[in-house]
Amino acid sequence: MKKLAVVLTLILAAQFSFAQQFGYDWKSMKPEKRKEVIQNMKPEERVALLKEFREKMIIAELAVPENTQPEFINLYSEYQEKQNEIKAKFVPTQDCEKMTDEDAIKELNNSFDVGQQLLDNRKDYAQKFMKVISPQQVLRMYQTEGKMRNKILDKKQDEPKNPGSQRRR
Repeated sequence: MKKLAVVLTLILAAQFSFAQQFGYDWKSMKPEKRKEVIQNMKPEERVALLKEFREKMIIAELAVPENTQPEFINLYSEYQEKQNEIKAKFVPTQDCEKMTDEDAIKELNNSFDVGQQLLDNRKDYAQKFMKVISPQQVLRMYQTEGKMRNKILDKKQDEPKNPGSQRRR
């Protein structure tokens, strides 16, 4: 119950921050209106909004002290950028059934290589994060990221099916 209160407080704080940055009162806005506003944003504005929301949520969830927040945010942004660079190296083939065995093995090995790079990056950044936050907070950060990813995937699965889209985990 206490964790739920923290998450709700975090969401309200993040929404207030977004209201200041983007000039919207997210808290009092109806969900349909929020969705409309976000859909009408430029892609780079949406990315900035999501980035800020993610940062505020992680900071609140981990209770990062104010004096270390700027350093933590810079490190977290750097970590996210590196993860995204690594993920961009792998673009899965849509139709595996039409691949030769050799091509399928090559793509499978490529996916393992990218997965290992992501894991190695997490390990490297865990050491860097522990210079700013405690090991328990680093662990909680990675767990929170997983929860956020699962929530996003759950929402995507609730949306109407798009046969051309492929979900990545």
